[in-house]
Amino acid sequence: MRKKVTLKQLARELNLSISTVSKSLKNDPEISQKTINRVHELANFYNYKPNALAVSLKSNKTKTIGVILPEILNHFFAKALFGIEKEASERGYKIVTCITNESYQKEVEYVEMLNYSSVDGFIVALSQETQVLGTIEHYKALQRDHVPIVMFDRVSNEIECDKVIVDDKVASKNAIQYLIKTGCRKIAVISTIGQLSVAKLRLEGVKEVIKTHEDVSLIDLSITGSRFELSGKDSHTIENEIEVFLKQHDVDAVLGLDETAAAVTINISHKLGLKIPEDISVIGFTDGLLSKHSYPKLTTVSQHAEDLGAKAAQILIDQLDNFTENYKIKTEIIKTSLIVRDSTSLHYSTT
Repeated sequence: MRKKVTLKQLARELNLSISTVSKSLKNDPEISQKTINRVHELANFYNYKPNALAVSLKSNKTKTIGVILPEILNHFFAKALFGIEKEASERGYKIVTCITNESYQKEVEYVEMLNYSSVDGFIVALSQETQVLGTIEHYKALQRDHVPIVMFDRVSNEIECDKVIVDDKVASKNAIQYLIKTGCRKIAVISTIGQLSVAKLRLEGVKEVIKTHEDVSLIDLSITGSRFELSGKDSHTIENEIEVFLKQHDVDAVLGLDETAAAVTINISHKLGLKIPEDISVIGFTDGLLSKHSYPKLTTVSQHAEDLGAKAAQILIDQLDNFTENYKIKTEIIKTSLIVRDSTSLHYSTT
């Protein structure tokens, strides 16, 4: 492997001081243009790059952000990561991404590793296990070290830091109200993420709306286990539970609190001979691939994940670049949109 050329070597070969070479590489007006040209010519010949560690030690910044995600196969988090990386890159920052696979222990290990690597700050969506356990000491440790954190989507109220969220309660209210307006009266709520904070907020929103409609009944099915616990040998758990549920309950609509629940509901409805949306309407969350390629295409709540990720990066970088002692933390709310497709009726009820 070719050995990297150092600033000291350039200075020795050019018979100049290290300070002069450094200033020349920055096109400092104190240095003559002739000298600047000589330095750049030799630096280009050796493909010289500044030592990142040395630069970070001098500036006390690495221009690197640690990103902790619970999973990456989920379309929502993939789009959020795209937004984070795009915004960070435009602002001159690199990201280092770690995937916890919904594990608390992995989350702790990755936080410690990235902090030891001296990232400037963190963008975090909590793992399911962390939310269930309610243990967030690893983030409190970051705060004691004065490391900036921005949490998004899955957040903890116990950590006083910037947060970027969608209003899940309002989103589910809008979805259930749409079902009611289109004539649905026997509505089921199905979730495979019932232990997550976002699912609990969505269910709260649904129940608040149902309370104001005496002629509407609600049935709740929460399938326990994380996305990963429901994989492998138990891959049919979701399908089986939803099939049994639909056989046992006479419903005319399903609100899936996550994309998987809604997409599986569509598949099982076909299997049972139910027509969509004539016999049963279906709405899901997260405008991902399952929503766009299901048959019929799924009406869904879009959380605008890319915008959410970009906003999280923007808030963190603004804090890193313009830190003040009296900085006040904030919570940004990204508005959702209900994207109406073929899995729900387009005709409003007059009753």
